[in-house]
Amino acid sequence: MAKWLNTIVALLILNIFSSNIIIIFAQTATSLSNNLEPEPSLPEPRAYIPNENNLDFVYHSHEELTKFLRATSARYPNLTALYSIGKSIQGKDLWVMVVSSSPYEHMLGKPDVKYVGNIHGNEPVGRELLLHLIQYLVTSYETDQYVHWLLDNMRIHILPSMNPDGFAVAKEGACEGGQGRYNARGFDLNRNFPDYFKQNNKRGQPETDSVKDWISKIQFVLSGSLHGGALVASYPYDNTPNAMFQTYAASPSLTPDDDVFKHLSLVYAKNHAKMSRGVACKSATPAFENGITNGAAWYPLTGGMQDYQYVWYGCMEVTLEISCCKYPPAYELRKYWEDNQLSLIKFLAEAHRGVQGFVLDSSGTPIERASLKVKGRDVGFQTTKYGEFWRILLPGYYKLEIFAEGFAPREIEFVVVEQHPTLLNVTLQPAKRTDSAIIHHYRPLPGSPQHYRPPHPPPPSYNSNSGLFSSITNSLNSIYSNIFG
Repeated sequence: MAKWLNTIVALLILNIFSSNIIIIFAQTATSLSNNLEPEPSLPEPRAYIPNENNLDFVYHSHEELTKFLRATSARYPNLTALYSIGKSIQGKDLWVMVVSSSPYEHMLGKPDVKYVGNIHGNEPVGRELLLHLIQYLVTSYETDQYVHWLLDNMRIHILPSMNPDGFAVAKEGACEGGQGRYNARGFDLNRNFPDYFKQNNKRGQPETDSVKDWISKIQFVLSGSLHGGALVASYPYDNTPNAMFQTYAASPSLTPDDDVFKHLSLVYAKNHAKMSRGVACKSATPAFENGITNGAAWYPLTGGMQDYQYVWYGCMEVTLEISCCKYPPAYELRKYWEDNQLSLIKFLAEAHRGVQGFVLDSSGTPIERASLKVKGRDVGFQTTKYGEFWRILLPGYYKLEIFAEGFAPREIEFVVVEQHPTLLNVTLQPAKRTDSAIIHHYRPLPGSPQHYRPPHPPPPSYNSNSGLFSSITNSLNSIYSNIFG
C-alpha cells in the first residue's frame, strides 16, 4: 500500500508541474462529474424471490414480452424507459428497457452499459433472465443497497431479444440443432457484423443494422451478450488472421486489453453458481479452465458482435454462454436465474473500474469526439458530446494519449487503483502548425471507426471468402455453431 501511495503522490507532483490534472478519488471530481458516488462497502445483492405479483418463470411470446415491458414502464416511470431500436424482418419491435434512477436522461459522468439476449432465436434462456433482471432491479431499488447504488451510478440498457423471429419458430426442449437460430431470412445475426480480420460479405440484416445504429449513438462502456449451448464466458477476439487450417487448431487471438477481458470474464464466471468450475457440459464438449475462454481459442468466427463493438467503438463486450442446453424446458428457468443473478449484477459494476473523466478546451467547454488511446493498447475510444470518456483498466500505471481536431495532442500519466475509479480531467490547448500535422497523421479514413484501431494483421495466404476454402470454413463454422453457442 505504501508503494502505491508513493507512486500516486509522485504522479500528482509530476502532473502539477506539467499542468495535467489527475483526480484520484471519485468524491473530489469537478462539478462536471455530477458527483459520481464511489462504490461503498455494500452488502451483497439480495436474492430475488418471486411472488404471485412477479414475472413467471416461463417462456414469453413476443406479445407477452411487449406487454410486460410496457406494464413495467408504466408502473415504474421513475426507474424505466422503453424504446425500440428497430424492427425484425417480420416487423417485431426490438425493445430496449433502460433501468436507472435517470431513465430518460443521460447522467453526466456516469456510464451506459447493456445486455443483449436471444441473438440466436433458439437460445432463449438469456431472453427470460433479462426480463427477470428488469423485474429484480425495479423491485429492489428501494430495499437493496447494492441495486440502489448501481441504478444511481449508471444507465442499464436491456435488449431481451435481438432475434424475435427466430425465437418464434424455435422448439422448447431442443438442446442442439439450428431451428430458430437464424433470422427470418436465414442469416446468423452473430456472423453479420463487419469484421476486423476478414472481409464479411454477408448482406446486412435489419436486426444487426439496428444494433449497429444503436451503439453508434450511445457510447456503451460495457456489454454482455447472453447465449446458450455451453457454460463459459468467452471474450474477444472471436476471429483470427491465421490461415484456415491454423485457425481450427484453436489458437488464441488476443486483444491489447486481454488482461481486462479475462478479468471481466472471471467476474461473471466466479459469481456464477457453476461456471468457474470449468466442467464440460458433456463428454464430447470442451471444458474451460475457470469457466472462461478466448473466443478464437474455442472456435473462430467471422462477423461476431463482440469483436465489432470492441474494435469499432471501444465497448468491452463478453459473450456469456449460460446454459448447456440451448432451449431447456421452462421448469428449469428458475434455477438458471438463481445461478446467474449475482453474476449479472456484479458484471455491470465493473464499468466503474479504471479511468474516466472529461476532455475540455481551455475555456472549459467539452470536446466531442476527441480520440483517446491508452499507450500500448491499440484500440481506441472517443469522448461523448459532453466530453466524457471511460476505460476499464486493472490497477497499474498508464499513459493516455488524446487527440482532437484543432487541438494540440496530449499524453498524460495516471494510476489506476483497486478501490476507486481514477477521475482524469484533461484540458487541450489550440493546435499550432506542427501540432496540426500530427493530428492529420492520426486522422481516421472516411467510413472507418473514428478512433484508433490496432495495426491490421497480415492477410491470410488464401482468399477466405471464395472457393473451396470458403465452403470448408463455412461448413466447419456451421457445425460448431449448431453444437455450441
